[in-house]
Amino acid sequence: MAPTTDTPTGLPVSIDDILAAAHRIKGGVAHTPCLRSDWLSPVVGMDLYLKREHRQRTGSFKERGARNALKRLAPEQKQHGVIAASAGNHALALAYHGQQLGIPVTVVMPTFAPMIKVANCAGFGADVLLHGDHIGDAKDHAMTLVAERGLTYINGYDHPDIIAGAGTIGLEMLDQVPDLDAVVVPVGGAGLIAGIGLAVKSIRPEVEVIGVEPRRASSYAPALAAGGPVKGEMLPTLADGLAVPVVGSNAFAIARKVVDRTVIVHEHDIALAILRLAEMEKAIVEGAGATGVAAVLGHMVDDLAGKRVGTVLCGGNIDTTMLGRIIQRGLAVDGRVCRFSAHISDRPGGLAGFTRVLAEEGVSVIDIAHDRVFGGDEIASVSVECKVETRDHAHIEALRQRLETEGFATTFHKQPN
Repeated sequence: MAPTTDTPTGLPVSIDDILAAAHRIKGGVAHTPCLRSDWLSPVVGMDLYLKREHRQRTGSFKERGARNALKRLAPEQKQHGVIAASAGNHALALAYHGQQLGIPVTVVMPTFAPMIKVANCAGFGADVLLHGDHIGDAKDHAMTLVAERGLTYINGYDHPDIIAGAGTIGLEMLDQVPDLDAVVVPVGGAGLIAGIGLAVKSIRPEVEVIGVEPRRASSYAPALAAGGPVKGEMLPTLADGLAVPVVGSNAFAIARKVVDRTVIVHEHDIALAILRLAEMEKAIVEGAGATGVAAVLGHMVDDLAGKRVGTVLCGGNIDTTMLGRIIQRGLAVDGRVCRFSAHISDRPGGLAGFTRVLAEEGVSVIDIAHDRVFGGDEIASVSVECKVETRDHAHIEALRQRLETEGFATTFHKQPN
């Protein structure tokens, strides 16, 4: 497709840069599928297409920008090598493609970085340095090594070559879904949405570009309100890959011109999206990668009903222990796991009568615990804390009503946002 005359001008990256990046990385980065989800589309009332970037060799879209940036280096820069601060995906992408291209790579990772990612980076031949309590400390240390060792620093979301590489996703999506009406893109440092948005708007300006941020880690929305990058409040989030305190200045300059609107998603929406993708699409996706689907499932873009909508599963590097916890949370959001407390008689047969009701209502007990000390004012009663498997929210409500009818005082716990 040829760019239209509506291509934004005066920006740090152009459509020509993205087209050149597509040619430059061809054969070195996977051309991932973008297929209609036959399972999710009927659920959300739109034709939902999933761009499966989690199937890249190192598990994320970051490979596109990494390879593009490395291949753009001058000969002396390639000889001395590059450095970056990253807690995961950018480090993995640089390490892998640096090894492929014969370019030395140093990555500075915070001390909390998952050990599997540290090991994988080292396995790809990178010099891995652990420094600091957070990514800011790691970056500060990396910048001192730029001068000391003569290395080239490559920002993982704001370097123009990184943004151009990310933009190749937009080119592919337009080719793969010719009648696309909208793209829903996760936003962290804004490099991904800047690249995709620029590619899409340059070729088909009528396609709507929608950004998605997690409620607990939003920096793009505050930047829009302030008119420039500012520090956003960062709280722990399932979409940890999007927890960038300040959006990139280059990325923001582009995104503000090509992004039509942004939406905010809750943690329970992200957990449910991870669960739905695992169950329905057989896709293991990290929180950041599932955020676009979370916006659709969370009814943040219901105005797109009946349209062709694409979103990017931008990463799949999720810790297995974290995956188990997130799936459990997703089941709770979905009404398939329920936790409640009840007061029952401490006389013989009291527990048997209680569990009989549970059995008759068709719930499966996961865990049950007695507490005689805090059982209430009635000395002959006991408090029980229950976690059970249910079918859905309607099943939970039926259980609550049945227990109430049988005379059990209960308190059902809600899933936090």
